[in-house]
Amino acid sequence: MTIDVRSVHFDLGDASREYLDKKLERVTYAKDIIVDMIFIFTREKEFKGEVTINFRKGTQAHLEETDYEIQTTIDKLVDRMEQKITKEKDKMQEHK
Repeated sequence: MTIDVRSVHFDLGDASREYLDKKLERVTYAKDIIVDMIFIFTREKEFKGEVTINFRKGTQAHLEETDYEIQTTIDKLVDRMEQKITKEKDKMQEHK
């Protein structure tokens, strides 16, 4: 599982990157079905977090969240990611 993190119009910083890495530990149970995750964080008036998840079966998920705080944006994004990954993993198990 490859993780790519980019920030636009601001520097993400080590503390925020460590916070994201800590939150991503919640989805390590699905590392065998995920090829890569591409995060893009943008700052305009508020922070916008986007993630594209590429799964082994060729499917892809794209999620977006916005908030005025970067940590809250990360929390919302990881919560939605966890739901999406669980749903995708359940689908893959049904097909076996």
